Amino acid sequence: MELTGKHFSELTTEELFDIYKLRVSVFVVEQNCPYQEVDSADKTAYHIWLKEDGELLAYLRVLPRGVVREEVSLGRVIAVRRRCGLGSRILAAGIRTAVERFGADCIVIEAQTYARGLYEKAGFVQTSEEFLEDGIPHIQMTWRP
Repeated sequence: MELTGKHFSELTTEELFDIYKLRVSVFVVEQNCPYQEVDSADKTAYHIWLKEDGELLAYLRVLPRGVVREEVSLGRVIAVRRRCGLGSRILAAGIRTAVERFGADCIVIEAQTYARGLYEKAGFVQTSEEFLEDGIPHIQMTWRP
């Protein structure tokens, strides 16, 4: 399994296509949630993914301070196969990237509530009440070293 991380400006057309194809298939189609999935924040992000035998298995993006929120943040977290360690592995890589590339001393995310346990294992703590984002229950969570 190969872990890759690139800034938007470094992505090939094929890599960007694979990322968008996966994100739309999960966040728009699978979750039946029509929203503007591709956004301008992508241009400032580091994109991190795991790939095996040509298949994208896990993905997330790392956003610098001031793009989506005041703090560094992670988003669009996907693990194609759930409950087999892919989510934990991609989260660890995202946290490392946030610290190394953006000097993060705090990372804030909006997590789908059902995935709270995954984020807690990575050191995130719930910092809000549950709220709906595009009709899906979410909570804000914060990570500190």
